Amino acid sequence: MTTALPPALCLIGPTASGKTDLALAIVQRFPVEIISLDSAQVFIGMDIGTAKPDRETLARFPHHLIDLITPEERYSAAQFRTDALRTMAEITARGKTPLLVGGTMLYFKALIEGLAELPPADPAMRALIDAEAAARGWPTLHAELALLDPVTAARLAPTDAQRIQRALEVLRLTGSPLGDFWQRQPEAALPYQMLNIALAAPERKLLHERIAQRFRSMLATGLVDEVAHLRLKYQLTADLPAMRCVGYRQVWEMLEGMLPAVELADRGIFATRQFAKRQLTWLRALRESGAVDIEFDLAESATAAKILQLIDAHLTSTPQAQPESRA
Repeated sequence: MTTALPPALCLIGPTASGKTDLALAIVQRFPVEIISLDSAQVFIGMDIGTAKPDRETLARFPHHLIDLITPEERYSAAQFRTDALRTMAEITARGKTPLLVGGTMLYFKALIEGLAELPPADPAMRALIDAEAAARGWPTLHAELALLDPVTAARLAPTDAQRIQRALEVLRLTGSPLGDFWQRQPEAALPYQMLNIALAAPERKLLHERIAQRFRSMLATGLVDEVAHLRLKYQLTADLPAMRCVGYRQVWEMLEGMLPAVELADRGIFATRQFAKRQLTWLRALRESGAVDIEFDLAESATAAKILQLIDAHLTSTPQAQPESRA
């Protein structure tokens, strides 16, 4: 490389693709610090359903940008970008390399491309959309969005009230889909030499098996009790972003008597598979735009070794981040 920019790493991929295990392997070999790229792990107390590393792991390998807010609060892509850039600068100042890890593709896109100049929120328009949702349901509004802005709709769940509302708000206020604003946004190059690595699943069967296994494990280790405790501790509603997270929504519906307990596992697994499908849609678009440098098949046995080798080459090409072995 001829650039003098410091290195940074990013590992993205769908849920249950093995990102955390890979990240820990990277931390044990190279002088890096992990930054979470996960919109659900920002919530305090939401541990099991967000697959946060356990306390012992966090003690050995601290993760930045987790446990930032309560489930009553909201966190945006703009806030993430600000926090991530500040944290990356702090890590670089310590002579280490930032390693961003997660599956929130919107955060990744916001980080590497900057944020579009969107119109400000319009309370009257939002109230109108909320009233329509109350009368017709968010899936119906999602179907309307799919006709007017199919690219954005394809990336959203039919129940993602916050983002469906924003997409419709922008459409109705400006007559233009969100994608047009992303295309018109100014360049916002990061002050880093990035290596963006993606895990993908050309064969969905393996990913689906991992999703099912992990969700059943979450239930076995106390996901229902976790949600029940959060409901007692905080003033939560089903419309808050925290309770719309995959898994949490299904447990909420069961606790509200809207979903039979015997159907919880299957419903949660199905919702997680749909979530992973949307992540892969995002990932395909990011790959086509050139935002992803290289993609690996999570099913390949040599994937971890290849990624470590690639990172070694990336880091040793700069004087700041020489790799080191850790006992």
